[in-house]
Amino acid sequence: MKSALIAAVLTLTVAAPVAALAAAPTLAPTDWRTPNPDDILVIDTSQGRVIVEMAPQLAPGHVERVRELAKAHFYDGLEFFRVINNFMAQTGDPKNDGTGSSEAPDLKAEFEFRRGAKDPFVMFERLPAGGDTGVTEVGFYGNMAVRTAPGLQMMASKDGKVTGWGLFCKGAVGAARGTNPDSANSQFFLMRATYPSLNSQYTAWGRVISGQAVVEKIKAGTEDDPVTPPRDVMKTVRLLSDLPEKERPKIQIVDTRSPGFKALVEAQKAAAKAPLTICDVEIPAKVG
Repeated sequence: MKSALIAAVLTLTVAAPVAALAAAPTLAPTDWRTPNPDDILVIDTSQGRVIVEMAPQLAPGHVERVRELAKAHFYDGLEFFRVINNFMAQTGDPKNDGTGSSEAPDLKAEFEFRRGAKDPFVMFERLPAGGDTGVTEVGFYGNMAVRTAPGLQMMASKDGKVTGWGLFCKGAVGAARGTNPDSANSQFFLMRATYPSLNSQYTAWGRVISGQAVVEKIKAGTEDDPVTPPRDVMKTVRLLSDLPEKERPKIQIVDTRSPGFKALVEAQKAAAKAPLTICDVEIPAKVG
């Protein structure tokens, strides 16, 4: 059974709002990157367009499954059947009730990934040692907020890497599953708030880069009750690479490895009224 998210993890943490920047740094052309069109998922919903950048470096199996299903138009017309304010919006079930899946086999959990020295990791903060199995380095792996073991431990590991996991910040995209960790298939959810209790318990495979306001407009139910009809739907779900050239939006995302992004984070820290967490950090994207 492809159940909805397990109720035991519903511990809410809402990210503190970031104050408007009085003097945002000017971003240079070299601070931007053009994403791989095979990693961009364009979801046209009844509320508007949501664009997701997928993260095959964190969850290759899940990203490949979503690519396959999008190419097959499997997701077209499916409902957002479980939507909870200040939590998430769940979809991807052909039965629209949380019990369905594609005909493909269930996926092995990809809650964790391995980070190497040459991977595009950018440190945001280093947490005190102790607890959380020593996973103390918080930063950006491409567009994804992640937490990993210290990079110094790479020298002592057999593969020269350390373990990490994606963080379920507002805007993250994750794979829904049942009680079996290896039960994810086609269903996924878009985060409407930050939920640390999902970290390392669910597979994070992407992040919304445009249309988060659309995600938060999707018709909601409650924790105990599904969304009453009529529900919002995904009209079409396509890879950017599969859209006709004339219909393909031009997308650029700020490179988290760039000097401009570093300056942007420092400006956001200075403007914030409370300590800035990694889930508060905005990563600008241009969609034209």
